[in-house]
Amino acid sequence: MSTQTGPALDTPPRGHAFVPGPKGLPLLGNLPQFGKNPLAFFELLRGRGDMVRWRFGRNRCVFISDPECIGELLTETERTFDQPPLGVAFRAVLGNGLIVARGRDWRRKRSLVQPSVRPKQVKSYAATMASSAVELADAWSDGERVDVKKEMAALTQKIAVRTIFGVDTPADSEAMGRAMDVAQLEIGKEFAGIGALLPDWVPTPGRARIRKAAAVIDSEVGRVVARHRDGETERPDLLSRLLTAVDESGERLSDEEIRDETVTLYIGGHETTSSTLVWAWYLLSRNPQVRAALTEELERVLGDREPGFEDYAQLTYTQAVVKETLRLYPTIWLITGVAKEGARLGGLPIEEGTRVWSSQWSTHRDARWFPEPEEFRPERWDAENGDEIAEYAWFPFGGGPRVCLGTRFAMVESVLILAVLARRFELDVEPGVIEPVPSLTLQPDRDVLATVRAR
Repeated sequence: MSTQTGPALDTPPRGHAFVPGPKGLPLLGNLPQFGKNPLAFFELLRGRGDMVRWRFGRNRCVFISDPECIGELLTETERTFDQPPLGVAFRAVLGNGLIVARGRDWRRKRSLVQPSVRPKQVKSYAATMASSAVELADAWSDGERVDVKKEMAALTQKIAVRTIFGVDTPADSEAMGRAMDVAQLEIGKEFAGIGALLPDWVPTPGRARIRKAAAVIDSEVGRVVARHRDGETERPDLLSRLLTAVDESGERLSDEEIRDETVTLYIGGHETTSSTLVWAWYLLSRNPQVRAALTEELERVLGDREPGFEDYAQLTYTQAVVKETLRLYPTIWLITGVAKEGARLGGLPIEEGTRVWSSQWSTHRDARWFPEPEEFRPERWDAENGDEIAEYAWFPFGGGPRVCLGTRFAMVESVLILAVLARRFELDVEPGVIEPVPSLTLQPDRDVLATVRAR
């Protein structure tokens, strides 16, 4: 499906040349168009050309659609492009965690967090991912009607709580989940609305709600951190690894840094995977031929047993289903950077202070890189017979030095959950188009209700 709503040029200029975007309003620039429907606005800009100038309020902006330039933006971050200033809502939730930090502070935190999500550690979490999915499968029954959003959110929350915090107390998961729901909604509202231009000191109802939600998150994380510090035994969870990590100077993360990195990992391990799985079930329900191919692989590779980490490499079509889902409905739908002195893209100079934007949503649906871009075709990811996909035409986890550290965690988790549940059940999602809503992640615009069908 496409959300494009405006006219595009019949032959839009392509390549490395700046072209003007739609005319904006005084002071606000193109913010009203962007705020009304960011995804449609990005498709409109893509229709203008590969390097389009526009304004976000008074901020000079360039929107890029060419994978070569996108790769330059991602790989040059920290050198000639900086992280943009983020809104009150975003900072209230993520603090100064790895996603927000810059320069030397970012490099230090990355060196401390990275060991916790290396392949060896992800392998150790795989059993928890699969067993948690089995618990959900055991609870489902043939003909049952479920809310897919709630089911996937509850499942990935459980996995996040178990792998990150090393606990299994429902109150931890439920309180954090409710607070994160509020946070996600308010971040989206602030980012796409007039709140993006308001000074930090201006009070708004949304900012009051986000601060209340952040306080709940702080309380829950603080309680679990205290429990870990008081424990006498070594734990295998992510939080324990963060608590014992030391940097080059022998210093550990402070309590505030522990809180920020824990929340960052929680969002990466819960919010993004939950959203991906919801869209995967939606797409599988609408494409029975893909569902049949997925079933064939699960029967061939797994037979009557549950999957484990050792099966991940063999479940190539299941991986392709996840990749194709992330192409059509990328959890992270936007990447931005601010040009430093000397910044260039496609050989052209970018004026210092210019905000450069790129959108996974827009690029992933560009017919130049993905034939029949609106079609759900996991076969395009076949290593031998699939499409030739340009580097950085698909970048759901970003790229370059700031690529998401949880990429492998998210892929393994999504594949194992899908394998466990799809081996036993099909989900028939109710008819009707479900539209994406861009907030902190890309969320469905309504409940995703489905009937469980035992295989």
